[in-house]
Amino acid sequence: MSDRDVLVNGGPKRASAGATVAEDVVRVENVSRTFGRGEHAVHAVREVSFSAGRGELLCVRGRSGAGKTTLLNLVGGLDRPDSGRVVVAGHDVTAAGERELLELRRGTVGFVFQTFGLVPILSAAENVGVPLRLSRVPAGEREQRVAVLLELVGLGGQAAQRPYELSGGQQQRVAVARALANEPDLLIADEPTGQLDSETGRSIMDLLRAVVHARGMTALVATHDPALIELADRVLTLRDGRLIPD
Repeated sequence: MSDRDVLVNGGPKRASAGATVAEDVVRVENVSRTFGRGEHAVHAVREVSFSAGRGELLCVRGRSGAGKTTLLNLVGGLDRPDSGRVVVAGHDVTAAGERELLELRRGTVGFVFQTFGLVPILSAAENVGVPLRLSRVPAGEREQRVAVLLELVGLGGQAAQRPYELSGGQQQRVAVARALANEPDLLIADEPTGQLDSETGRSIMDLLRAVVHARGMTALVATHDPALIELADRVLTLRDGRLIPD
């Protein structure tokens, strides 16, 4: 099996890669998060529960301020809930210490943000390689995996270019490749097409969907774009911090 097959179609690197869609990668149980106190309190997330299996792309939709970003941050271990429980790939995120959370964010969860978050002075290849450096992947293996990932997102010819030399869509593709570098179980994308035109945004969503289904990953994508929501396997709707039935 080639490196590309391992990265795109799954392979022996992780025993769970061949798991069925029925296996829960994400379990959120009655999670709530409030910012502030008293009359100034903002109830960002209120008693939200859901689960997501392998090979599933979930869209989280809702108006600005509905709680989408807060919910994604709680699932990804970037924030802690006031109550409830979050489990990702068997890891109890709510009970994890800082070191465990750091390891979770480095290997189990990949993040894609609206603002791309690329390091301006690094090339596309170097940006993709950052998580692999942090995981101390040997140089030869790192370079090979970066090359495969850039090919996967259609940027094999732009490896040496820096972010300012790339279009917005290309920068987001680099960000997707970087998020996939450590072969995460869960991909979290917060408004990943928010700064892109509709056609480019659709191509990014198509890419995420293809990778999630082929790799048997799970993806949680926050978006308010109806055209992108149509590509989801399931849609979660938030209103005033609560999950509401469609």
